Amino acid sequence: MTVTPSSARPRERRFRPEIEGLRAVAIGLVLIYHLQAPVLRGGFIGVDVFFVISGFLITSHILGEVESTGRLSLAAFWARRMKRLLPAAATVLVATALASWVLLPQTSWRAVGGDVSAAALSLVNWRFASESIAYDAQGQGVSPVLHFWSLSVEEQFYVLWPVALGLAYWLFLRGGRPRRVRVISAIVIGLIALPSLVWSVVHTPSDADVAFFVTSTRLWELGAGAAVAVGAGFWHRIPVAVSVVLGWGGVASIAWAAIAFDDTMPWPGSAALVPVLGTAAVIVASSARPRAFDAARLLGWRPVAWVGGLSYSWYLWHWPVLVLAEARFGELRLRYRILLVLGSGLLAWISLKWIENPVRRSRRLSERPGFMLSVGANLSLIGILAGLLLSAAVPARTDAAAVDPNAYGARALTLDPGGLVEPHEVQEHSAALVPGPAAALDDLPRAQRDGCVTGARSPELIVCTSGDPEGALDVAVVGDSKILQWDSAVARIAEERGWRITTAYKAGCPFAEPAWADTELAARSCTAWNAEALDLLLEERPDVVITSSLRVLDGSQDGDPARGVAMLGARWSELQDSGIRVVPILDNPSPGFEVADCVAQHPETLSACAFDRDAAIAASGVRWQLPAAAATGVDVVDMSDVACPPANACPAVIGDALLYRRGTHLTDSFVLSTIDILKARLVPAVEAGGSGAA
Repeated sequence: MTVTPSSARPRERRFRPEIEGLRAVAIGLVLIYHLQAPVLRGGFIGVDVFFVISGFLITSHILGEVESTGRLSLAAFWARRMKRLLPAAATVLVATALASWVLLPQTSWRAVGGDVSAAALSLVNWRFASESIAYDAQGQGVSPVLHFWSLSVEEQFYVLWPVALGLAYWLFLRGGRPRRVRVISAIVIGLIALPSLVWSVVHTPSDADVAFFVTSTRLWELGAGAAVAVGAGFWHRIPVAVSVVLGWGGVASIAWAAIAFDDTMPWPGSAALVPVLGTAAVIVASSARPRAFDAARLLGWRPVAWVGGLSYSWYLWHWPVLVLAEARFGELRLRYRILLVLGSGLLAWISLKWIENPVRRSRRLSERPGFMLSVGANLSLIGILAGLLLSAAVPARTDAAAVDPNAYGARALTLDPGGLVEPHEVQEHSAALVPGPAAALDDLPRAQRDGCVTGARSPELIVCTSGDPEGALDVAVVGDSKILQWDSAVARIAEERGWRITTAYKAGCPFAEPAWADTELAARSCTAWNAEALDLLLEERPDVVITSSLRVLDGSQDGDPARGVAMLGARWSELQDSGIRVVPILDNPSPGFEVADCVAQHPETLSACAFDRDAAIAASGVRWQLPAAAATGVDVVDMSDVACPPANACPAVIGDALLYRRGTHLTDSFVLSTIDILKARLVPAVEAGGSGAA
């Protein structure tokens, strides 16, 4: 794309210390927020400040190039971005992968490795967005590269934005007319930023977990900075008094948001307009020459600007330092977190001095954009490989054949004459643990492997069938992940007993009378799913419904557990009144920590991963299920003594079987080992009506 250069373009300063000062404000807010200090709980808005600054600077560079040369070289633009961003980012990603290998349990390697590779590809924000709605996200640890989500948003903008502008210039400015460059740019900004703002305002209240990460809800923030760049020729005409008020008003808006907001707010949405417009106002006000009494003078103060110059490296280093230190030593006091953040600042200075600046100032790389693109691609490849190698370091899954099948898992337990589990000694060591801690996450029930589960935010009713299609007994298995975890065992029992099985599972959604507030997408989809599931059952009229649940959404959050009991009881009564018997399997004990992580860290002292039995049962869904069963006359199936034999402590391992794969969910391997005990307790309850195999 070529246009005639314009001699009348606005004169803009190349270096603006007040912009560096704004970066210092942004990184300061982020650091204080991540310290978890009891101040500036809205410090996460520092990222929004960064977005506006990036949109402004990048668009200023593009406009300057087009108006000066009549051209926009995409190769040169991307080479400059790679030269500025990738050396430090690749260094941090490789260092984080190595540190994770040393400091984190094997159970985390695959997930962190995937995060590192996605960060190197500048796509990790979409990965985090998908994980926030992924089935069974319970118990996931914090990623040491979580902060790369914002860098991914920016780098995607750096790909999209010059292409969009370049295409618009090529279409409308091929005949010259350079004065129209900024008009066309403003139109492109409107076409991209306004829909993004609308989508952010609409989407955030209903699905904040996803809206926080995705690029589509953030483009308008970078677009705000781009709009300031497009209007650069007008800002110096603003009266001095107005400029001063605008600058300090912008600073006040940022400060107010940092103080008044907190992370319980759906974000970004309309609330993000406060720091975004505040940042834009500061940049507009400081476009003229700074005066002694305006905000730009303070922001451009040399110590503040110096911190701003360090902000990119500091942002990169501080988060993995904090996360990996806490993964190794546990939750740290504020003073230690402060020391770690200051230490990460030293790493940032070393990175800036010896990695960023030498590459950024390299004349050879500046004069050879094609070579820099190659270097950038290789730096990204190094980050990708670091993540892949960390994932590949996960030990291979232990074969179940390596353990004694007659003493594996629940088969190692001893039953009393009444069929209840007797006290069992906590296992201290396992020579062949199945599944291994690193493989526990993938030790999934049959229905989940087969895709027979509705996601947390989808209302779709996914129905699957198994068992004997000609069986005399119709059994429906319905509910959330706590009944899903028994799916493989129930399916095998059904094949043996000749039951026809219909399943309907939904992540995080109890099968209960919906009396919760539908303020979130997950809650609304759960309400819709419940209605469809109930309609299906009332239409098909199975003989029995087997169900379970961990919680009843906000039944515990409003301080009134009776509400959750009423919701369960209403659904069970409705089914029973329609002639459908209900058989709940009581929820298993809840450990309150990641058992697989603990076992990976204490392979020779497994008793360190045991937990209090009474507290674990009290924290499970039993607190709603038992009262609901008593109120409705439903007979329950209790497997709590199998997952936690009567004693003071619940074991992490029974008979060389790891019990928990994530959060409170049992491994499929252990569940399958319980089939004989489950069959002895479940079959009489299911076949109480007289149907089924002899």
